[in-house]
Amino acid sequence: MNRPIRQYKYYDLVMVAFVTVLICSNLIGPAKAAQLNLPVIGTLTFGAGVLFFPISYIFGDILTEVYGYAYSRRVIWAGFAGLTFASIMAYVIVALPPAPTWPNQAVYETAFGSTWRISLASLIAFSCGEFVNSFVLAKMKILTQGKHLWSRTIGSTIFGEAVDSSLFYPLAFWNSGIMPNELVPTLMFSQFITKTMVEVVFTPLTYVIVAKLKKHENEDWYDRNTDFNPFKLDTRK
Repeated sequence: MNRPIRQYKYYDLVMVAFVTVLICSNLIGPAKAAQLNLPVIGTLTFGAGVLFFPISYIFGDILTEVYGYAYSRRVIWAGFAGLTFASIMAYVIVALPPAPTWPNQAVYETAFGSTWRISLASLIAFSCGEFVNSFVLAKMKILTQGKHLWSRTIGSTIFGEAVDSSLFYPLAFWNSGIMPNELVPTLMFSQFITKTMVEVVFTPLTYVIVAKLKKHENEDWYDRNTDFNPFKLDTRK
């Protein structure tokens, strides 16, 4: 039996927020390496985008928790399309010959000139990680009978971010000449921990948003008969 089609008040807004965070965190954040001196931990160096990219997983959790996997799947593909277009646009604009009087080409290349390998790695890691995140949360919701939301949001993020990090860093940097191979596993693990901790910190806010959306949308979907094929866009299954 197919799921009845419904018109939701805030689904489109959550979709826009998801895609916006995804594109901004991938295009703006990676260009800057940040460093903080933290108590106990010491000096921590990280790509600035790591602070904001996990927010896309938070939106993914909210979408699956409220609207279900099929609606989340549609948003993930919208994010994939948006990120693909942004990457192509950045590549084309950087490659265009600059005017002789324009002195900022080198700065522009540093900010937006990601190699095709890094862009492709980002697309693959994002799509795989997000689908794993959504699938795990949907299954855990049934397993927990809708209780203990924190266990689903954090548990699904651990799986999703593990897949994301374990794919992105080797695909983007292994034998790339950009960084030593022995640094890749260290960076991969540190980014996974940082991204997961962002999810933990935002858990109270996730509770608030999920509760309000469930109330105003009059929806709390359980994916008991869902087709989890990631290559579909039909929200009825």
